[in-house]
Amino acid sequence: MSFGIQAQEITAEELLNKSIAYHDPEGNWKSFEGAFKVLMETPTRPDRLTTIELDFPNQYFKSTVAQDGVTTASELKQGDCTHWYEGETSFSKEIEEKHRLNFTRTTKMRNYYVYLYGLPMKLKDKGTILDSKVYERKLKGVSFWCIKATYEQAVGQDTWYFYFDKKTAQLRHYQFYHDESKNDGEYILLSEEAIVNGIKMPKKRAWYTNQENRYLGTDILVN
Repeated sequence: MSFGIQAQEITAEELLNKSIAYHDPEGNWKSFEGAFKVLMETPTRPDRLTTIELDFPNQYFKSTVAQDGVTTASELKQGDCTHWYEGETSFSKEIEEKHRLNFTRTTKMRNYYVYLYGLPMKLKDKGTILDSKVYERKLKGVSFWCIKATYEQAVGQDTWYFYFDKKTAQLRHYQFYHDESKNDGEYILLSEEAIVNGIKMPKKRAWYTNQENRYLGTDILVN
């Protein structure tokens, strides 16, 4: 699948639709039921292996995290939240605070994983405001078609840019700013692909700061 067109000849919504057709040709994301593992490598901390379980029809999310010899788990099931520390649901307040085993953190991490691994499909969500124009924008010296997205206040305050391959509409990279005038925020380089439930997901996501170009870490889809 390819399309040789100029940016001004296509709207952001049309480009997004083409990208979704590339990544999720069967439309599996909206009823996703499955699991995948993410290995996070960072320069300053031990590697973290997270197993993500999702069941959208039953409003279910669970993450099981193994890091530095300790295993914790957090579950959201139709609004109810359960946590485990080394397989036990009873643990001290100190452990709860150290490992952030609480409803707020679990909800945040659920939203984080669902958003990033659900891209570009998540750009169809209510509260997403797409600039109708498709931009031509370079990242690391390579030119891409680019979509700008902001969000309704209740959803988020950051400004995002999504970079798409000019021929295939594959989502190649993305970038966000808290305040674009300050060049803060981060950019994320995507590489390789893994197929999960028929969906083409990025196998590797490497994170860098916009301002200092400082490497933060890499997420690797390991299943």
